[in-house]
Amino acid sequence: MAELFNNKVAESGIVTIDLASLLPSNEIIVFDIKPYLFMELILKEKEFRAALLTTDWTIYQDKVVGIVCSADAIIPMWANMLIVSALNPFAKGVYFGNENKVREQQLLENINTLNINEYNDQRVVIKGCGDTPIGESAYIAITQKLRPVVKSIMYGEPCSTVPVYKKK
Repeated sequence: MAELFNNKVAESGIVTIDLASLLPSNEIIVFDIKPYLFMELILKEKEFRAALLTTDWTIYQDKVVGIVCSADAIIPMWANMLIVSALNPFAKGVYFGNENKVREQQLLENINTLNINEYNDQRVVIKGCGDTPIGESAYIAITQKLRPVVKSIMYGEPCSTVPVYKKK
């Protein structure tokens, strides 16, 4: 006689959120300010503006762009604003930071746009230990987003969790 095993994890009603599924998959191009600087160190406004005018911005069409400066130079805020103004008609999105920083910012945006009503009074596990590294800021953001509506928040896998929050 065959014994049937109950899958207690499946029966528990626990909802799992894998933050890796919220990571953006779009291509990110980094725009480095360094080549636009005099001697790759000093930003001269007139030359900087002229160089931006001669830049082929079409290479950024429908791409996500991260603005960085790989030189140890002081970049005024308005310089980033000029770059964004030039990129705006072409780029899908513009952020400050390297590829990893841009992905993190996009992940935080995706967490922020989650419809938390579907997690109302649910027991939620935030998946950990996946193949894709997820930064601390994402775990902080998802906890802040869910805590007001969920019954409980756990970290890990449904079969082995660490309790984080439980509504009293």
